[in-house]
Amino acid sequence: MDSHDSQVVSPEDISMQQRGGQEESVEESISDIRQKLSRIEANQMELSKALAKKKGFSLTFEEEENPERGNWSGKFDFFLSCLGYAVGLGNVWRFPYLCYKNGGGAFFIPYCIFLFFCGMPIFCLELSLGQFCSSGPLSCWEFAPLFRGVGVGMVIVSGLVGIYYNIIIAWSFWYLFTSFTSKLPWSECGSWSTELCRERLTPVNSTCNNDLNLRIDNGTGINGTCWLDTNGTRTLYGIYDAEAATAAGYSARPASNEYLNYVGLQDRLGSIGNMGPLRWDMSLCLLLGWIVVFASLSKGIKSSGKVVYFTAIFPYVVLIILLIRGLTLPGYEKGIDFYLKPDLSRLQDSTVWKDAAVQIFFSLSASWGGLITLASYNRFKTDTVRDAMLVSICNCATSVFAGFVVFSFLGYLATLLNTEVTNVVDSGVALAFIVYPQAVTSLPVSPLWAILFFVMLITLGLDSQFTLIETVVTAVQDKWPRTRRYKTLLILGISVVFFFIGLSMCTPGGPQLLTIFDDYSGGWNIMVIAILECVSICYVYGVKRFCDDIEAMTGPIVAGCIPWFIFKWWWIICWCAFTPGLVAVTMVFSWVKFSPSSYGGNVLPDWAQVIGWLLTFSVLASIVVVSGIAVWQSRGNLRALVQPTRYWGPALVKFRQEVADAGYAPGFVVDPWTEDNIEDPSNPHHKYDEDKGYQNSQFEHDEATKM
Repeated sequence: MDSHDSQVVSPEDISMQQRGGQEESVEESISDIRQKLSRIEANQMELSKALAKKKGFSLTFEEEENPERGNWSGKFDFFLSCLGYAVGLGNVWRFPYLCYKNGGGAFFIPYCIFLFFCGMPIFCLELSLGQFCSSGPLSCWEFAPLFRGVGVGMVIVSGLVGIYYNIIIAWSFWYLFTSFTSKLPWSECGSWSTELCRERLTPVNSTCNNDLNLRIDNGTGINGTCWLDTNGTRTLYGIYDAEAATAAGYSARPASNEYLNYVGLQDRLGSIGNMGPLRWDMSLCLLLGWIVVFASLSKGIKSSGKVVYFTAIFPYVVLIILLIRGLTLPGYEKGIDFYLKPDLSRLQDSTVWKDAAVQIFFSLSASWGGLITLASYNRFKTDTVRDAMLVSICNCATSVFAGFVVFSFLGYLATLLNTEVTNVVDSGVALAFIVYPQAVTSLPVSPLWAILFFVMLITLGLDSQFTLIETVVTAVQDKWPRTRRYKTLLILGISVVFFFIGLSMCTPGGPQLLTIFDDYSGGWNIMVIAILECVSICYVYGVKRFCDDIEAMTGPIVAGCIPWFIFKWWWIICWCAFTPGLVAVTMVFSWVKFSPSSYGGNVLPDWAQVIGWLLTFSVLASIVVVSGIAVWQSRGNLRALVQPTRYWGPALVKFRQEVADAGYAPGFVVDPWTEDNIEDPSNPHHKYDEDKGYQNSQFEHDEATKM
């Protein structure tokens, strides 16, 4: 063959060169169109600012990266939404109650350990995951499809908590409306109270004041009480030995406690085995709570992002006022001393460690899916590491601060009732609806302060409730994108269904049912979810690649001054070892020393515990079932289930191009939607192929190409 023959070009080569030139021409045209669109958008923004300036006011806004899905209006909207979601009712009554129950200051030790080694790492992981892929908890698992069931479990947890959380908000509304009076009804013992109500008891000594009509016992022995004998009928007259009387079951109770039991919640008039009649007044308050949630979420994150400016800040104002007042009451030092003085012997009880772990997850709302949801509306270049650390610390500082408020009033009530701090209340709910209401009665113009306090409770609850419901809504919309056009109807439907389920708790036996939901909906199951999150990121997807994902969003410096290449090792150690290890050990110990759910010091019946276990297993079963379906649908191609799909990555093509240019990962597809010829390829989040669904992994695509 001579040199002339070697230069002969076949028709096939010419055709391939022509196709290559056409493809390059199309790519250049697409790139040129995108650049022109960007310039047009920039010109529109500058024109808007110029017109605003001409009218005499300033206009500052951030361009929406993802118009179809939506973004936060600003970084502060996201920060306050995260803070409001994390800082909820649990900070005001659950954390102080756990301190009250688990040795006061000793509880700080396991609490801080779980904060830094479990809570904060999971918080950072979920914010980073949601922001990187701009997806909710149901569709963010494109990096490892085998774990999609974890997302389903998260959504179920958020739904279960959302059902009973609005009940507590309804209680707050009920008390708020009751506070619109010249004199608070629980400020003194009324006709609804029992003989144990404090104002009904008369001060006596060990001789019953030498009154001939008084008896030192009620026929069962001397127990620190005096009884009035009227024609052979004895009624409690006074208590002179609080410790002995408490041991015999005769504890003086503040009027707010009696009001809660017999008027407010009416929990002494029913039980989980005898629910009692449906209360129309509490049902209307529950309806109002769902109306507020629906109205706030109906316009998406744009509306809820503005509501939190009030709901996230207002509670701090009220807490500061209450603390100042609490520190001026007699006996406050008794409560503060109990709060700060640790009972280190309690650390030997595994229940204390389990409570600390659950409280961290409950307080930070980690592993519920809400953090992934909130971060999914972020702009891609947001510093998630900074936000995770700041929100976590602010949240836990709020819990500690609320503890000072609570225990200052607990000390006052203990002094008022002539008893020990440990005998004042017997449940976490009591702190919110007994201690605080009793506290405001000591303030001048007490109805005004009661109104402010219950508005604070409502705002605390609504912040968290917004995100719980938004998590469910976002999960549905990401799974079925066509539902986005019907978002208002979707929120309405979810609100109606949850409202009718919640009606069962608007009865005298409702508080006990709520206790079952509270104890079993977000306990062990969220620990399992947290472990699976760490395993999927660290040992399936790859923790190094995940750290690269974070750096692509935050840049080389995080939190303003910390080099990521150094700081990332702390997170890697936590995600790979400390976090899953501590959670697993705590979970095992809590199984060994399991104690059934109780209310008011009484263990609830076995069949009620079974209902609770069904709630727990509904979450765990969803994880197993969905993963099992994925394995079955893979038809033996298990490798595809532990590899990122071709749709994994940032939602917008321009950011996918950035990470690809940085040498992101072999086989990474920059624009999978255009390549698949999916309708409306300009849609930055159209990840659902009507024919293929979500099951085309990069591996499957390559194998199909070879065939």
